[in-house]
Amino acid sequence: MSPDQSSSAHAAALRVEDLHIEFPQPGGTTRVLDGLSFQLQPGEIGCLLGASGCGKTTALRTIAGFIRPDRGSVYIDRRCVASPREWIEPEQRGVGVVFQDYALFPHLDVAANVAFGLRAMPAAERPARVASMLELVGLPEIARRYPHELSGGQQQRVALARALAPAPSILLLDEPFSNLDPDLRERLALDLRDILKRHGTTALLVTHDQYEAFALADRIGVMNAGHIEQWDTPYRLYHQPETRLVADFVGLGAFLPGRLEHRDGNTMVHLELGSLPIRARTDQAIAGATADEHDQVMVLLRPDDVVHDDHSPLRAEVVRKAFRGAQFLYTLRLSSGATLLALVPSHHNHAVGERIGVRFDADHIVTFSTEGG
Repeated sequence: MSPDQSSSAHAAALRVEDLHIEFPQPGGTTRVLDGLSFQLQPGEIGCLLGASGCGKTTALRTIAGFIRPDRGSVYIDRRCVASPREWIEPEQRGVGVVFQDYALFPHLDVAANVAFGLRAMPAAERPARVASMLELVGLPEIARRYPHELSGGQQQRVALARALAPAPSILLLDEPFSNLDPDLRERLALDLRDILKRHGTTALLVTHDQYEAFALADRIGVMNAGHIEQWDTPYRLYHQPETRLVADFVGLGAFLPGRLEHRDGNTMVHLELGSLPIRARTDQAIAGATADEHDQVMVLLRPDDVVHDDHSPLRAEVVRKAFRGAQFLYTLRLSSGATLLALVPSHHNHAVGERIGVRFDADHIVTFSTEGG
């Protein structure tokens, strides 16, 4: 856990500490969570991001109370709800869950679905609570419809209203957009973020889709083999990834070989695109920690770090192009044979095989050790 996290641990709405979980398999066990730790502050939206099999759904189910950890603890509002010795039943944790398939009751109308978790509330108060929840998710007019009469996006919002109605301490979202059309996902993710922020809800999303994570979350943990490689803001994950795995998983990018030079307290990186100073202290620290004994490194280049410049003496061949409306994503080959990506305004429509001028322009120069690279 990072220093800024540990200093505010006492105020965390959700704290996960050193979770280990193993599942029995023929001939032994499989470790699914391996020292998972993170925390969320009140009103913060977090995300566990990773490929299938990384352990993110198991983490969510452990927080919800469906799986007991072999080691480690889960705290909600400072109360330990799960550990090898302590256990609070799921219905007593104050946790709401939006499932991947929404799990709406088909025989109940929308109002009854939203009211399902309000049995502890006086009956006379339930209609007003249901109405306010449907208003919150922007669906006040569909209270008497049934789930089969709704679009996928409407079902997702109803599921959210049902989960929020009992005012849970934590809202858990299990791949909530996976059943929706790709064009709808990012828009609904932004809408969902607005709803959660207006309601002041602490939430945790699990997904394999980085664009959903970027649109929704304040903090993201990139998961690999049951642990978090980096827990950080979306901006820092993209521009200052701490490991090659994070750099490869988050965003597009390419790696070019480079050489570091440390002189008079300054750090330069020399690569095929030219020589550039590493100015940001965080980037300098990464460079100092990851360089091998010969100061040979791999330099991460994002598509927005590579600028198309007709006046640049450095030329690169267009080997692939993808039209993205306002931009082309070009795959470019340098004279050495190394490839890189560049986002170029679409009025610069170059043919495959054409050589164009490029230069490097980045606020962050991120380097990694050449070992295994």
